[in-house]
Amino acid sequence: MKFLPRTIYDIEHEEFRRSFRHWLDTSIAPHHEDWERLGIGPRSIWLEAGQRGFLGLTVPEEFGGGGTDDYRFAAVMSEEIGATGLIGVPHGFTLHNDIVLPYFLELCNDEQKARWLPKMVTGEIITALAITEPNTGSDVAGIKSTAIRNGESYVLNGSKTFISNGINSDAIVTAVRTDPSAGRRGISLMVVERGMPGFDRGRNLEKIGQHSQDTAELFFNNVEVPDHNLLGKEGEGMKYLMHNLAQERLGIAIEAVAVAKAALYWTLDYVQNRNAFGQSIASFQNTRFLLAELFTEVQIGQTYIDQSIQLHCAQQLDTTQAAVGKYWCTEMQNRVVDKCLQLHGGYGYMREYPIARAWVDSRIQSIYGGTSEIMKEIISRSFAAKDS
Repeated sequence: MKFLPRTIYDIEHEEFRRSFRHWLDTSIAPHHEDWERLGIGPRSIWLEAGQRGFLGLTVPEEFGGGGTDDYRFAAVMSEEIGATGLIGVPHGFTLHNDIVLPYFLELCNDEQKARWLPKMVTGEIITALAITEPNTGSDVAGIKSTAIRNGESYVLNGSKTFISNGINSDAIVTAVRTDPSAGRRGISLMVVERGMPGFDRGRNLEKIGQHSQDTAELFFNNVEVPDHNLLGKEGEGMKYLMHNLAQERLGIAIEAVAVAKAALYWTLDYVQNRNAFGQSIASFQNTRFLLAELFTEVQIGQTYIDQSIQLHCAQQLDTTQAAVGKYWCTEMQNRVVDKCLQLHGGYGYMREYPIARAWVDSRIQSIYGGTSEIMKEIISRSFAAKDS
């Protein structure tokens, strides 16, 4: 099985890939099943990730970070996490690096950067992004949590749910309503920190997959958030959220292709070594034709994603293009993984096989970061506007 050659990475990216993959194989893989059973990974692994230079790649060197604006390093991390099937604790690293840190880099003033960024690089501060609420999933504009100014602070009340890194996090970028009467223009972003009185975490939610990625409910009861924890300008939160969605969705799509490709390799190895009716399963026409279909889908997805990575590095990836990749690649991932599990037969249903874990871990991909239905809405708006 030979995919088209990829030309988007340079030598330094491949060296970084080898380093990160070695760390996944030696420091994550041996403990991952234990963390899956516990439903959370230890904070110590974050400190190790920081020591190895896998956190804060885009943070300026003056704050201890990697000082790079080359997104391809982030893409490499997402690909290797997908390739190993370790979709749990390492997923928290990409959330921290690629989804949450951009808000700090783009919106923090000098004092805030000095206060937070160095410890985000070392892993001493773990971050999360709190948008979703119990009654508002993809409808970001419908959030109801309020933060009303009171002197030099805001009084925050409300709740959030499905928050990745929710248990371990120390600094949580939280979407709130600072002006309940202003609609989309009344939403702001502020950082809620561990230990603030009135801030409580609910249970570590029991998901069907990605068990070691801690996911929690958050509760805010008259939490006083100082105004120096406001990110950017008051009332501009919705604009900030929309600006960062393209990168978030690209990252999800990158991982989707990587998982689908890994599933295909695992399955090819299985069918070539498994016999039925006196012959290799791989020799059956149904198996060969199905693998041909899956190989084609993965190759198409990889080609689109490689071009999207290049566009993003050139700051040319727009909202619609990112939505196309997120929609098609995550749906493709679920199709491929499901059919690969079928080719494993009964063994595919056993957790000791990586395809079983990939099957349950993959299902969320077409939901978080914007559901497939929302992606189709975004895509359709792009050409509906031209037709009107």
